[in-house]
Amino acid sequence: MLHLSSVDLKKEKIESLVIPVCEDKDIHDDKTISSLIRKAKKIKEFKGDKGDEVAFYNLPEVKAVRVIFLGLGKLEKVDMEALRAMAGKAVNGVIKKNLSEILIAVPSPKKIKIDMPFVLEALMEGACLRNHLFDKYKKEKKHKPLKKINLLVKPDEARKYSRLSSRVAAVCQGTILAREWVSTPPNHKRPEHFTRSIVTLSRKENLKVTVLDEKELKLKKFGAILAVAAGSLSKPRMVVLEYNPKGAKKTVALVGKGVTFDSGGINLKPSASLVEMKMDMSGAAAVAATLITVAKLKSKIKVVGIIPVVENMPSGNASRPGDIIKSYDGKTVEIGNTDAEGRLILIDAISYVVKKYKTQTLIDLATLTGACVVALGEKIAGTFSFDDKLAEDIILSGEKTHERCWRMPLPEDYKELLKSDFADLNNVSSTRYGGAITAALFLSEFVGDIRWAHIDIAGPAYAKKESAYCGAGGTGFGVRLLCDLLEKL
Repeated sequence: MLHLSSVDLKKEKIESLVIPVCEDKDIHDDKTISSLIRKAKKIKEFKGDKGDEVAFYNLPEVKAVRVIFLGLGKLEKVDMEALRAMAGKAVNGVIKKNLSEILIAVPSPKKIKIDMPFVLEALMEGACLRNHLFDKYKKEKKHKPLKKINLLVKPDEARKYSRLSSRVAAVCQGTILAREWVSTPPNHKRPEHFTRSIVTLSRKENLKVTVLDEKELKLKKFGAILAVAAGSLSKPRMVVLEYNPKGAKKTVALVGKGVTFDSGGINLKPSASLVEMKMDMSGAAAVAATLITVAKLKSKIKVVGIIPVVENMPSGNASRPGDIIKSYDGKTVEIGNTDAEGRLILIDAISYVVKKYKTQTLIDLATLTGACVVALGEKIAGTFSFDDKLAEDIILSGEKTHERCWRMPLPEDYKELLKSDFADLNNVSSTRYGGAITAALFLSEFVGDIRWAHIDIAGPAYAKKESAYCGAGGTGFGVRLLCDLLEKL
């Protein structure tokens, strides 16, 4: 589906040729393409500004049926994200024309001052990710994904970067898988359904899969997970995925929050907040999809994924505010609010990692707090870590993939806000302020000496409206970030 192509524009018939154009400079080496750009810029409505678009049909210079010019704006503004967004817009436009393939002309890396691998990676990501349509619940399917996405490069570049093409395709497939899981309605992904899907797809990639059901969770005393799941007819699970290549010297553990629907429990959420609560398993989706992707890429690092899966519902059996539970590591927790459930299932999963695996690094992903969305908005994740190098690596990977992260503080004195008169900890702070920080500090009490980071993805995990390369719904945030980060680690 995704190819690097070196076709002759003058001889081979092309359904749609897309040419990115800068406002102030020609960014292509090919003389034919440069000639076409000059022709496009003669039209008053098209200057190459960001968002500009014009299409020509059946031009004599090339065999393309249609040539579409997309503006990138000024050269100084062109970066990986601008290329990613342009490619996504191009694919979306061609899909809406009910066409089946696209050829995107790749700008000269020397002229835009971005190395060729990064140019190709950005264009391929934008194109692949926008080629995803979540329409399986619609009877009438208006459009279809493209069958072919080609990037126009020189013959030697097509050979040189073929492996990059395969890697990007695999990572994008993982991102799309996470999107599909997040966008799936809650009645179709109760804990047993979501778990079954993870297990089936993980085994296809030969991951080692272990599932702890309710009976085993009770036997092993996962008190926090069981407390969150108590109100639901759907029983909890904990999925353990292991990718263990020969010769691996490092182990990284990933923990993902998997609340398939979060009603808030007895502390029921307001009606307006309930509609999108199918996305409260976005961390679990990102972790599972990352493990599957890592296996496809045959990475050299051992990766363990721990995914607690529950449904948080109110009922006569549900946990109550004021209840005291014993977590897997033995600490007791007073439940100050049943809607602070994500941190409860995470502490049992984190404690399990600390006890069972000799891991150098532990990273958890969770749609944990609305407070983080208030602080950073809907497009940036909060990153919490005591380890400066790990935090820096996460932020750098976020910059490269545009899955942006911002480091947040972990002040020691804020731990006082989690004290309980009756238990070791309260699951909520004694103040309404700084909720993302106190939630992270709550998790830190169960990490021990492991190098740890918590990424709060409550904002960017779900999109209310479509963007350049993502439709409305689950974004798959975290998969590209983690795959890039794991290469660093």
